[in-house]
This record gives sequence, C-alpha cells and structure tokens, in this order.
Amino acid sequence: MKRKLLTTILDSLLRKEYILITGARQVGKTTLLKQIQQELRERKESTQFLTLEDPEVLAAVDEHPGNVLRYLRDMPQNADIASGSKLYLLLDEIQLSANPSNLLKYLYDLHGAGLKIIATGSSAFYLDTRFKDSLAGRMRIYELFPLDFEEFLELSERTALIEETKLLREKPAYRSLRSRELRAAFDEYLVFGGYPAVVSEKDPREKQSMLGELVKTYLKKDVFESENSNYLKVYRLAVLLAHQTGKLINTNELARTLSYNARTIDQYLYILQKSYYISLVRPFFRNIRNELTKMPKVYFHDIGLRNSLLNYFDKPQARIDKGQLIENYLFIRLRQLYGGDQILHWRTADQREIDFIVQPAIGQESAFECKFSITEVKTSKYKTFHEHYPDIPLRLIAYESADPSTQVIRL
Repeated sequence: MKRKLLTTILDSLLRKEYILITGARQVGKTTLLKQIQQELRERKESTQFLTLEDPEVLAAVDEHPGNVLRYLRDMPQNADIASGSKLYLLLDEIQLSANPSNLLKYLYDLHGAGLKIIATGSSAFYLDTRFKDSLAGRMRIYELFPLDFEEFLELSERTALIEETKLLREKPAYRSLRSRELRAAFDEYLVFGGYPAVVSEKDPREKQSMLGELVKTYLKKDVFESENSNYLKVYRLAVLLAHQTGKLINTNELARTLSYNARTIDQYLYILQKSYYISLVRPFFRNIRNELTKMPKVYFHDIGLRNSLLNYFDKPQARIDKGQLIENYLFIRLRQLYGGDQILHWRTADQREIDFIVQPAIGQESAFECKFSITEVKTSKYKTFHEHYPDIPLRLIAYESADPSTQVIRL
C-alpha cells in the first residue's frame, strides 16, 4: 500500500531542501523510501539507494562525507553528477552516521544543485544528539507515524470501507449499510493499532505476540541508543504511562511511584517522546489564574503498543479503560488533522476540563470533549469553559451515540 505521506513528499520534490523522514521503528520508513524511488524511476529520474546499515558504506561516510559520492560516480547513469544533472540519493538509516548533520551539510553545500537527498532516521532522540549543526534552510523534516484508520483499512484489505468512512465524515446525516462491518474494523484498530506488520497479520494471538516483541526489542534499542542502559526502568515508566493515558502527568508523583528521582523521570519521558512512543499534550490558557498551566497529559502514538504494555487486548465495549481508549484515538485523529503541536488541553484548579483544544492559529481554536458513550456527557460541566471562552466552539465526540454528529468515527 502507499502511505498518505508519499504524496506529500512527492509534491515537495521540486524544492531545493533535502528531505528527512523520521518516526518510530517499524512504521514503514524504509518501505516508503523505496516507494519514492519507484515513483522517481517511473518519472525517468536518476536514483541511487544506499543504506548506512551496510558497514562498508557507513565506514566510508564516517571517514569523510564526500566518500558517499564514490558509490554514485561508479554508476554510469550518475557519471555526470558534477555537471549539475539531478540525482536523487535515497539514504536509509542516516542516524547511524557519526555526524549526520555534517554529512548532509557538506553534500548540500557542494552538490545541492545536482544532488537531492531523501533520508530516513529511526529515532528523533538519536537524531537530536547527532545533528550538531543547524540545517535550517537545507532540510525539511517529515514524520511518519503508524497507520491511521483509513490506511489500516487499506492494508487489512477492507478498501470498500474507506469510501464508507469518507461518506460518514463528509455527510453528517449519512447512514451506512455497512456500519457493523465498519465498527468491527474500528474495534480491531482500537485494540491492535496501526503498526504495518501487525495489521498485515491475521491471527489475533500473533498480533499480540508481535506487539510484545515491538515493545521488548525496539524500545530496548531506543533506550540503549539514547546512551541510557536501564531499559527496565524506562519500561516500568512506559507501563505506568499506559495506565495513565489521558491523565495529567506530574513528574514528582511519577518519581515517588517508581522510586526514581524527578530528573530521571524527565530524562525517560524525553526518550519515550523522541522515540515516538508517547506525546505530552500541553495545557491551553489565556491568563486565567485558576488554570493549571504546567502539567501535560500523556497519549500514545499507537494504541496497540499501549495495549501491549498493559497486556490488555479485550474488545473496547468490555474494557474498564474504554474511555481512555477512545480519548487516545481522538488524539491520534486530531494529530493527523492538525499536527501534534497544535493540540492542547484545558483544566482548571477545581478540575473543570476539556480533553482537547486545537489551535491552528491564535483566535481559531476548537474544543473537543470525548466520551465512550454520549450518555456520559453532562453539559453543565462545560459551563465554566463556555463562560471563559464563548468564542471557542465545543464539539462532543463519543464511540456510542445515536446522534451521527457526535460519533467518533465521523471526525
């Protein structure tokens, strides 16, 4: 299947900046890179694919960034690169380089007119520590996340339901004749998430096993590559955060619960964020004194990975955390629509709260309150918010609702 990000990147190829695709491990970055190469070949463009997982290539690049050209000039179709003809170099696992920022800066400054690099990097934490020089104006970064619901439907061979989903979102009064089938697919997504390999697997038990391996193997790699050897401590924090999904995160409370110090908690939270496991949603405020302005809320970028940390794979309707499940899905959907930096939350000292405030620009905010069932909604709870922010529209979202306008799948 082709990810939605593929079209976005292809549309930006004429820009001069190099492209960096980053995201969690196993979300499909290498596959996306090869699909970009295939599209370029169909356009009759010159391309070369290199991976820094090749020890020979990595050693040469680390010796001097210009050595990468040796692997290009030896190919007949790339022989005239120095004369200014365009060559697309698809460079996989760039974070393995000892100094990726120097590599990209060197090639951009000397060969920017004829060489366009599209690179992937697994861990943003690792990239942060290795990117020592500013690449402002030289590089554009794209984040690849686990599959969204429509991509999930495509990879799981339910393409007919994609059109149904679009109709539900575009036509508020539309009633789907395939609602049961669509709900079953949505429930599966809420339980097992959107990692491509997990979605492709048919056996539910094998899905659980694969998610467990993702946690054990790749979380451990990210911890070690962050130069922190205590995987078990980070894992314990991740499990605690899975229990607290959608809740306020207090560093001191986490430290007391786990018997770590607050500085260690901050370090581990940073690792989990930069490795694309979690996101911390900041508070929204407009100088209201009784609002809590410091503590963020935590959500996971993949619900299946969260469920694996809890070892909890029951269907949504039977779960005690079903409200958290739907709220985490809403975060993923809003991130897809607006971007992570535009998602905030609102809460007062007397515990009045709104799950999400989306702020694409100041003065253009929208609010979202999420419940598993619309019967849980008590409109009186939102009186304080309406009084403080009469200009911000509030939308109620629910998994179970007879009112089509409030059904979460329609967002």
